[in-house]
Formats: sequence, structure tokens, C-alpha cells
Amino acid sequence: MNYIRPKKSLGQHFLNDKNIAQKIVNSLCFEGNVLEIGPGKGILTQYLIEKNCENLKLIEIDGESVEYLKTNIKIEPEKIIFADFLTTDIKSIFNNEFAIIGNFPYNIGSQIFFKVLQNHEQVVEVVCMIQKEVAQRIATEPGSKVYGILSVLLQTFYNIEYLFTVNEKVFTPPPKVKSAVIKLTRNNRKKLECDEKLFFNVVKTAFNQRRKTLSNSLKPILDGKKIEAPVFLKRPEQLSVDDFIGLTKIITSNQ
Repeated sequence: MNYIRPKKSLGQHFLNDKNIAQKIVNSLCFEGNVLEIGPGKGILTQYLIEKNCENLKLIEIDGESVEYLKTNIKIEPEKIIFADFLTTDIKSIFNNEFAIIGNFPYNIGSQIFFKVLQNHEQVVEVVCMIQKEVAQRIATEPGSKVYGILSVLLQTFYNIEYLFTVNEKVFTPPPKVKSAVIKLTRNNRKKLECDEKLFFNVVKTAFNQRRKTLSNSLKPILDGKKIEAPVFLKRPEQLSVDDFIGLTKIITSNQ
């Protein structure tokens, strides 16, 4: 098999530029267990093999790509998981720490990050190419108009680096937007100093009505209670990760 037709339903845009591919792989520091999401035609995979990762696995939902990887890139069948990453139990792939790399389909990029968050104790590093706007949103600081749910939640457990922008012309077919490569590296926060489930709920609920002050946007969580604290007069984009942790602790102490 020498040709794969990019499938719109899977959000496939195949990267053609080998220099960019090598630059992405070189950005990965973790050399233990590595999972590549959506390898497609294997442009990253070839450099990952050269990198000699301790244990490389590929997860791919497209049957044509799986056959291409076996035939053209000579990937051993046991290294390829023919499945949907979003519905796969990560512990069935690795039961200890691992890194993720990949050119993520734009249509499921956010869902992939939420799955990373669910498994943040295992996922120590992520290097990925995503839509530029999403990359900027994840990497931005409090006070920005694009600061949002993913910004806060990912920055809770990871240091974020916006590495570089990628032009749409280096893909087949070219996407309608620019792309960017970002890197997530696990920070030293092993455990939240608050109820983690409530923290996630507070962040999501606050940004669902981001133009309102927290006293109004968090009404579903406060359940009619009015808590007198300066933080409730702010809007969600004004709060850092530590501020949201503090806010969650205030809410818990008033329940």
C-alpha cells in the first residue's frame, strides 16, 4: 500500500515536511514508554524509531493507516493498537509513566487533552501539533481573553511551552487554519490541596458564563448560598490555578 486517502471524517491532514517532523520528535525529552496518537503515514514514527524510545506504541483508528505502517514503515504489528484513543483504557497500553506525541486531529484535540487530564499521574509529557488557536489558549496566562477551561486545567498539572507555528501548506490536504506545536511537561504538583472533583467542576462552571462574576457564574455550585469573599467579585479569566484552588477550598469550607 503506497497511498492513503486522507479521510475528512477522521480529520486527517498528513504532514509532508520532514524537517518539521524531526523538530517535533526532537522536542520530546522522555525516552521511556511513548505513545504516538494517530501516526497516519508514519512521518513522526520514523524519527521516533531512530530516537530509540524504550517502548514505542502507536494507536491508530484508521485501518488503511495501520496497513500502511506495517507495509511501508515496517512497524511490528504488536506495536500498533488499532483503536480509538478516546475510548481506550490507557492502563491496557501502559501501567506506568509514559509520554504522548502526535499530530492531533483538530476535531478531537480538546477531547484528547481531557483524557490526558484524567490520566495526568501517568502522562508525564505531551508533544503535539494542534490548531494554533487551541495552542495559544492552552499556553496563555490569566487575564487573556482566550484563557479558559483547558488553560487552567492543563496548567494545573503541566508546564506549557508554545514551541512553534506551522504553516498550512505543509499538509495534505492543507487545513483552513494554521497549526502549532506545544509541549506539556508534568509539574511538581502531585496532588491538589482541595477536592479535585469539585475543582474541575468549579473551573468548568465558572467559564461556562465567563462574562459574569464568579458569584453569578457559580450559582449552580453555591446552591443559593452567598459567600462573602473578594474572589467572587472577579471573572474567571482573572484567576490563576492557585486562585482556583483557593476558591475551591472556600466553597468546600462553606458547604
